[in-house]
Amino acid sequence: MTDPVDSTLSTVVIGAGQAGFEVCAKLRELGMTGPITLIGSEQHAPYQRPPLSKAYLLGKMELARLFLRPLPFYDDMDITLKLGCDCVAIDREAKTVVLGDGTRVGYDRLVLATGASPIQLPDAIGGGLGRVHCMRSLADADALATRFVPGQHALIIGGGYIGLEAAAVGAALGMKVTLVEASTRILKRVAATETARYFRDLHKSHGVDIREGVTVMRLTGDTSVTGAELSDGSVLDVDVVVVGIGVRPNIDLAKAAGLEIENGIKVDAACITSDPAILAVGDCASFPHAGGRIRLESVGNAIDQARAAAEAITGAQTQYTVKPWFWSDQYDVKLQIVGLSQGYDRVVARACDDGRASYWYYAADQLIAVDAMNDPRAYMVAKRLIDNGKSVDPNLVSDPNVDVRSLLQRVRMDGFHAALLH
Repeated sequence: MTDPVDSTLSTVVIGAGQAGFEVCAKLRELGMTGPITLIGSEQHAPYQRPPLSKAYLLGKMELARLFLRPLPFYDDMDITLKLGCDCVAIDREAKTVVLGDGTRVGYDRLVLATGASPIQLPDAIGGGLGRVHCMRSLADADALATRFVPGQHALIIGGGYIGLEAAAVGAALGMKVTLVEASTRILKRVAATETARYFRDLHKSHGVDIREGVTVMRLTGDTSVTGAELSDGSVLDVDVVVVGIGVRPNIDLAKAAGLEIENGIKVDAACITSDPAILAVGDCASFPHAGGRIRLESVGNAIDQARAAAEAITGAQTQYTVKPWFWSDQYDVKLQIVGLSQGYDRVVARACDDGRASYWYYAADQLIAVDAMNDPRAYMVAKRLIDNGKSVDPNLVSDPNVDVRSLLQRVRMDGFHAALLH
């Protein structure tokens, strides 16, 4: 799809999350006038997911503020919403999708934004008991909110960001919180030892009992969970369990349709699948990166990839280049992450007297990622450097007497001005 296409062609998007919404909005912005249908399995219009385990669960964000746009937006943009609908099949030959009620919707271009689903705890060890929750959807957050009660004991399974955010909310609400992580430390897959230590200390200072290298052997209870047996030999009385042990991409629909799968729905640099009429974006899509393939579970990737897919649908010569960024809110700490830390061989710490801190990841002499805690200036400097493929002397980074903003002035970047930071 490299030549301009008929703007009246129809587009169907399966998945009404951030990525699916962005595809539809961008298509209208780019002048596509044909029918656009957005199909979602939930009853809600597209909404933000990140606040679910943070401000929304804490009761600091109202439901209305979650939605990406109010309902009139979709009428104004002539986007047909089909909510509470499951798509059960794709007929590639007829170019139609089949909904659960048997309805068929035709398309000229189809976009799969099917997202990912949380990995459940096996029923054999109590995963099916009541009061055992995952955190992915609005329904999950609403169900969990009724269980997060001061004085109750919450067991969090998994020391990734979802687990840590849930632990922070529970502790902030006055709950007793125990977090177990099967790996030797929290955040092992996604962050350096230094960042893990920072957040371990933060949670312990708020009373969270973190147990690393410990697994859940069994959850106990008749119909609802009342206890947990751990691999360290301890037995806990618990009132609610949150399972945060990762997600799997939703690929069944694509796989059944015969599309190529490789750690997600396989797409090229223009977000196009093995069928040129079908694209995939967001958590479900694996795309080319640094000579290999990756799949990213982030809002930033969902937005940027969706917009690239919309451009590809219009016939633009799109090459999606990922510029990863992430964030997490825990207590009064905002963590901002830029870049991908895989392959790092050195971490440089930068600390400030006022509690700000950042950890800079290097592969050889190249800066590849930064974790910044309550330090938006460090984050913005690092983002500009990494987005432009530039690096900076690690000795300057670690020197507390060097203003972080001056790091930009020490790197020659064509068309780039440090003054933009101010």
